[in-house]
Amino acid sequence: MSELRFKALEETHNRVPVAVNPPSDQISGFFGENIFGRQSMREFLAEDIFKKVTDAIDHGHPIDRKIADHVAAGMKAWAISKRATHFTHWFQPLHGLTAEKHDSFFNPIEGGRSIERFEGSQLVQQEPDASSFPSGGLRSTFEARGYTAWDPSSPAFITGKTLCVPSVYISYTGEALDYKTPLLRALSVLDKAATDVCQYFDKNVTRVIATLGWEQEYFLIDKAFVDVRPDLLLTGRTLFGMASARGQQLEDHYFGSIPERAMAFIHDFETEAYKLGIPVRTRHNEVAPNQFECAPVFEEVNLSVDHNQQLMDLMDRVSRRHNLRVLLHEKPFAGINGSGKHNNWSMATNTGRNLLSPGKTPKNNLMFLTFFINAIKAVHDHANLLRASIASANNDHRLGANEAPPAIMSIFIGNHLNMILDEIVKKVKKEKMTPEEKSELKLNIGKIPEILIDNTDRNRTSPFAFTGNKFEFRAVGSSANCASAMTVLNTIVADRLTEFNKEVDSLLKKGEDKDEAILHVLRNYIVSSKRILFDGNNYSADWVKEAEKRGLSNINTTPLALDFFVKKDAMHLFEKHHILNEREIHARYEIELENYMKRLQIESRLAGEIAMNQIIPAAVKYQNLLIENVRGLKMIFEGEPVVTYAVEEAAGVVSPGKQKKKSGQTISNGSAGTATGDMYSTQVGLIRETGLHIGALRSDVKSMVEERKKANSIDNIREKAGAYCDKVKPYLASIRKHADKLEMTVDNELWPLAKYREMLFTK
Repeated sequence: MSELRFKALEETHNRVPVAVNPPSDQISGFFGENIFGRQSMREFLAEDIFKKVTDAIDHGHPIDRKIADHVAAGMKAWAISKRATHFTHWFQPLHGLTAEKHDSFFNPIEGGRSIERFEGSQLVQQEPDASSFPSGGLRSTFEARGYTAWDPSSPAFITGKTLCVPSVYISYTGEALDYKTPLLRALSVLDKAATDVCQYFDKNVTRVIATLGWEQEYFLIDKAFVDVRPDLLLTGRTLFGMASARGQQLEDHYFGSIPERAMAFIHDFETEAYKLGIPVRTRHNEVAPNQFECAPVFEEVNLSVDHNQQLMDLMDRVSRRHNLRVLLHEKPFAGINGSGKHNNWSMATNTGRNLLSPGKTPKNNLMFLTFFINAIKAVHDHANLLRASIASANNDHRLGANEAPPAIMSIFIGNHLNMILDEIVKKVKKEKMTPEEKSELKLNIGKIPEILIDNTDRNRTSPFAFTGNKFEFRAVGSSANCASAMTVLNTIVADRLTEFNKEVDSLLKKGEDKDEAILHVLRNYIVSSKRILFDGNNYSADWVKEAEKRGLSNINTTPLALDFFVKKDAMHLFEKHHILNEREIHARYEIELENYMKRLQIESRLAGEIAMNQIIPAAVKYQNLLIENVRGLKMIFEGEPVVTYAVEEAAGVVSPGKQKKKSGQTISNGSAGTATGDMYSTQVGLIRETGLHIGALRSDVKSMVEERKKANSIDNIREKAGAYCDKVKPYLASIRKHADKLEMTVDNELWPLAKYREMLFTK
């Protein structure tokens, strides 16, 4: 076994769980202690300031700058009481992670003294360098100015000794350079559109809040293995690795007993999460070995997105304390399930009603059906845009891999809701409904809560499934920022609700009854969206064929998916609702393409490096051992025809399978029919097989490098990304195939990379 691999295994076997001592036995005793939430604000702000801040947060209003100094003073006092020494604007630039620039509270004053200072201007706005983050051409090196601005709807928090202020990030000229800005815009548009529609049913509704509950899947691997796997270290996934004899086929890991080391880590990061007000409630083993999942309760979308970004960073930092590493890549190991981040989405009113949950009366259920059907129609009309929102090089490995939803956007709603929709189509005609039809339809609509009680089975294969009181967008990748998918989803639903409102109002002006007007519009939406509803197995090949017949897109690569961001209808949608302007859309398109290209570039360079510097040398050593073995056997059994033939065949003197005359007899490989002959045949076959894979590896690496050079010479980023996708990426699979064949035959003592069975089954 290679020295590094042996050391990694030795370190892993010597690990002991890290003891975790939460500050209190009851989570409620320390939940939110590291956030400047309402409890802290009430303690550190004057009563009138507290009311103004909370009023602004509750109603989505900006906070008056006149009170910023008072808020900053209270926030500083709270942070210092928590031993904080620095502050930062915490934001989400377009590389997918978070960013922060720390400044000290410390300020020198006259007489060699100092004070802690944090003013309103520092709370409200900071000025980081905008040229060093992805901008898609919106900012250049000589145009470095950008601004971060405080987002009061997400509470400030403390990490270590730093006060972190959640912020948006915009350029000097006002364009959004982050994920949060368009998300906040989309949520605002949805609020207005959904509130307007609610007025048909409940005049007390004055605000609608989109809610999100994410489910975060991840792998947990001993740090020592990551240290000796350059591919895991630099790309987050294994570019090489033969499947373990035992993977997930016994189906014994899912919901099984959580291993002790993993549980120690989970306790630790959950404790830190609770202190930050992240309401993590669920934890369990996932399907693949060493795969886990955690999930919080539902929160307002913007806060939920922030919490997920905090959690991913937190998990990474805490795992290192336990000599573990969290893998958030969508497909870190071939042959077993990858990881997703299911986005459970709904809408709630200021009156406490979940708009995607049926009620106790036909009126409430008509309200439910209105939002339910509008969401279906929105996804139907903008399915390709929704697919683009979850596109990435990482997610391409997972989508459609018989473990995750395919790249075909479809919706599962279940048989009973399908029957209700069919009933609406059948009974609601262009002319007025008869009293009997009204009564029967009203009766069936009234039964919705009853039929959903035991009939909301989840279709685990559907990318967008209704699960009783929410839609579960299952196609989002585990490493993704939820904001991208949530911006698109909330925008398209807001757009549909806006149009719905216009269509219903138009019918009302013509004198139509309100309920009938609503049902007539809903009927049209059902008919025009029917093709996207599918309750069967999304993993099956039959569904791919059926989806094609229905005219649904199957966009299986990121460059093709991202193209839909810059289609005219998508650009019109974003501009109409002031979510993103044309420059911002094109900038994001270029950033995503460049990110895709760079990830494949890194993977291809690393695959070539590992193949040439580690795998081939190990295979050559093994081949030399076999050759030496054949030579040694020749010395022992010299004179036997099959021995001489085998040695000459290994040396290339004769061709495999050719007959040769020697001492008056005809022989061929293995023709002696003796144990000695079989031994030589095996050795020679291994030498030849090893040589073939070595040659194929060298050839593929060389060809891949040439294709990469060609791709790098392309100036147009879309064409370059396409070249990496179509010309470079296929070599990664071919190189892996030959390397994995070598792993199967090369002496285990010589193999340089930690193996799947070691990484996935060592506790």
